[in-house]
Amino acid sequence: MSMRSLIRNTVLAAAALSTVACVSTSDVEKLQSQISDLQEQLAQVKRTASSKEEVSNVNKTIADQTQTLLKSNATLVAKVDQIEDKIQNAQGATEQTNYRLDRMTQQLTQTQHDVDELKAAAARAASASPVPAPSGSEVTVQPVTAPSEDPMQTYQAAYRDYQRGNYDLAVAGFRDFAAKNPNSELSGNAAYWIGESLYSQKKYREAIQQFDSVVTKYPRSDKVAGALLKKGYSYIALGEKSQGIVQLQYVVHEHPTTPEAALARQKLKSLGVDSK
Repeated sequence: MSMRSLIRNTVLAAAALSTVACVSTSDVEKLQSQISDLQEQLAQVKRTASSKEEVSNVNKTIADQTQTLLKSNATLVAKVDQIEDKIQNAQGATEQTNYRLDRMTQQLTQTQHDVDELKAAAARAASASPVPAPSGSEVTVQPVTAPSEDPMQTYQAAYRDYQRGNYDLAVAGFRDFAAKNPNSELSGNAAYWIGESLYSQKKYREAIQQFDSVVTKYPRSDKVAGALLKKGYSYIALGEKSQGIVQLQYVVHEHPTTPEAALARQKLKSLGVDSK
């Protein structure tokens, strides 16, 4: 029986009793007790309804807060992703800058060395003794021949082309010098700068072959360490990281006191590899 029906029946019973002439005290007390019980039950129903409403409100609040937290979390994740992208871009830019500085440092070192070698070669040529004229009254007239091309001028012209970024001309000039002067002290240098020209043109496979020729044909050349270093750079540029790391570690182990070894250590460190 529902609460509403119980209340209605109790009221009807009270009305019926009021119409009876003889109503006992116990009947009245019993009726009052039932009314009190109904009032208590009604109050309990109201409290239960109020509690359910509060629980509903709390659940709604929790749901709203959860949704807000989810949105905040999504925003935070997006910001973190943006920060990571900026960090990666900054690291990439730093690595490129370090790479350019490495190249400039090496080229400056090689240039200074080449200048010193050119000065020494020029001094040796200037100190060569001239051929004495034949004795006697008669002077033999030698036929006039065209002056031969100066090898130093060929080398210097090729090197200027390299510095200016005319790499095809530089390769042709250095190859011409090496072909005509195979026993020159600068032949190893010429072979090395051919490799540098190919590397600057991003012809990495050809550059690797050329640097290999420097190591095999001119093992005593001071360009060997540089050739090995640039061979490692070429492998890395081709995406063959493991091969490049091996080459750089070889430079560190075999030529530890050279500027090229310092550059190799820096590159290995940027790759997260221990050079020891």
